[in-house]
Amino acid sequence: MSRCALASGSWLNQTSILIAYSQTNSMTTFESNVTINQPISKVYSFLADFNNHQKLMPDSIVDWVSTADTAKFNIQNMAKLSLKIESRIENTEIVIIPAEKPPFDMELKWSLSAKNDSTEVLFTIAADLNLMLKMMASGPLQKLANHQTQSLYLLVI
Repeated sequence: MSRCALASGSWLNQTSILIAYSQTNSMTTFESNVTINQPISKVYSFLADFNNHQKLMPDSIVDWVSTADTAKFNIQNMAKLSLKIESRIENTEIVIIPAEKPPFDMELKWSLSAKNDSTEVLFTIAADLNLMLKMMASGPLQKLANHQTQSLYLLVI
């Protein structure tokens, strides 16, 4: 619908368009956090290199190929993904986005904060899931978030 048509349209049409817009731009988030008894610089350094992320993945991730900035892999019997690190803020945050069109839009974010001699880590997966995908993928995506933070804890301590 064009801007002119929208401006001259009824209140109901305008409301419907706004509701559809907010639904298509809402992301479902899955979070997991952990405290690691290591300096923030050590944890950040590990996460800033995508080659290390293979060590955080569950067994269902196969055919892993990575550089410091990108990773390609298959989720066994499901999908092929290609990701890239979009941004790094030293000792604070690493944002990962799809490098190629994924089955659904997503963003993965590692957020770090120092607490005394430890590092608090929050891993967030934000995914644009329709209702059916939300029902099917919510459990596995939360398990993935939990698995990655627990693997990070075991690897970096």
